[in-house]
Amino acid sequence: MPHDKMRQPNRLIHEKSPYLLQHAYNPVDWFPWGPEAFHKAKREGKAVFLSIGYS
Repeated sequence: MPHDKMRQPNRLIHEKSPYLLQHAYNPVDWFPWGPEAFHKAKREGKAVFLSIGYS
């Protein structure tokens, strides 16, 4: 069984972007850009970490 199949995907598994999908099995509780991420950050008093990709 491939390594990724043993782990649970994060929220990015529902995105259409190839870049976001390649991170769907990262062990990070990623949120796609949108209100849900900002509401959670505000509710928990946390900063938003924005990833804009890399090469």
